[in-house]
Amino acid sequence: MVRYCHCMAKETIDIIEYTIALINEFADKYGLSEAASFKYIDDHNGLRLIEDHYGIMHTLSFADGVEGMASYCRRQGGTI
Repeated sequence: MVRYCHCMAKETIDIIEYTIALINEFADKYGLSEAASFKYIDDHNGLRLIEDHYGIMHTLSFADGVEGMASYCRRQGGTI
């Protein structure tokens, strides 16, 4: 279990946990390491996508979230 500073807002913690889970699911689907998945998503502005649209993204299944992230990253120049 990850421990967080009590000064962090619950929503911030939720976004961090969701981001980690989505990165891990993305890695699994595309056969990447977690580090490579993070770098790919970060390089193609996917972290900003999560930050800006967490309210909607976290209501989707992880399969849909991963597909949406892959599509977004392709539009940003990614090749996965």
